Amino acid sequence: MTSQPIRTAVAGFGLSGSVFHAPFIASNPAYELAVISTSDESRQAKAKDRYPQAAIVSTPEDILALADQLDLIVLGTPPATHFPLAKAALEAGLDVVVDKPFTVRSAEGEELIGLAAQLGRVLTVYQNRRWDGDSLTVRKLLDAGTLGTVTRFEVGMERWAPEIAKAWKASATAEDGGGVLFDLGTHVLDLCLQFFGPATVTYAEIQARRPQESVDDDVFLALRHQSGVVSHVTINLTSHLHGPRFRILGTEGGFVKFGADPQEPYVLGGGLPTDARYGVEPAENHGTLELNGQRIEVPTERGAYPEFYRILADKLDDGGTASALPLPVDPAGSVAVLKLIEQARSLA
Repeated sequence: MTSQPIRTAVAGFGLSGSVFHAPFIASNPAYELAVISTSDESRQAKAKDRYPQAAIVSTPEDILALADQLDLIVLGTPPATHFPLAKAALEAGLDVVVDKPFTVRSAEGEELIGLAAQLGRVLTVYQNRRWDGDSLTVRKLLDAGTLGTVTRFEVGMERWAPEIAKAWKASATAEDGGGVLFDLGTHVLDLCLQFFGPATVTYAEIQARRPQESVDDDVFLALRHQSGVVSHVTINLTSHLHGPRFRILGTEGGFVKFGADPQEPYVLGGGLPTDARYGVEPAENHGTLELNGQRIEVPTERGAYPEFYRILADKLDDGGTASALPLPVDPAGSVAVLKLIEQARSLA
């Protein structure tokens, strides 16, 4: 880093702000965690205790009022707020990170991309599951050609969550960005596109199983990629028995991996991204590669959520939109995910 720290505000201090953003910003010397917004008094107290250097304000609008003292805002607020807040932040002269889902409608995402280009501001989306250890392991296998030509890709995120824990999720409609398809679905669809390129949804099952669920909590989608790969996507919050995280079949072999990435629970448990054990998965959760009838244990790559903010800092420090360095996540890819969700809803 050759310039001053990137003065950063985090809007929202629920799971998103407190686990996926603030710890990584605070632990990276390229950033100054300057402001955190939350209207919840207990979260305000927690934020003040953990980050005494940061100003604690009540609303994202309070952050925008301080725009001339900031460089970057991170939006960890409910999905329906992403478009208006991102638009206001760009117009206030800030670079913007939007947590997934980027927006609720693909047209809104395209509008934000156009506005950022017009204003010369950096805009990116927090698709952190690209840096899950198992996602990085899959990428390594694919890049090495270990499986040959992939014919089928199966990816799932399944949990047993019989109750809706957050008030906004209990009341949110699809128009508000509610439901598991906008939540976990944006992660797995992003991985499908990252690994195998553009796709079309060919089949969709979208169900609401929980009595209090008004949108969806059990989803299965089939995608056909232009590359010829078929992807099967499973997202379920009512699963007592979880299927594999990844199952991949190719002409030379297959790979299967169970279990959840350890980075989120590690931070929730009080660990820091700078700890030696951060992102390291225990051996019992390693995946299995089968080649020529032989099964081989495949150690999981170390999870790397800090990479998102490292790549972003490099981009901003190198001149932002004027820099040839890549964004951590191109928002156009997140718009493509939203278009897949729109296709799926039209089929279900």
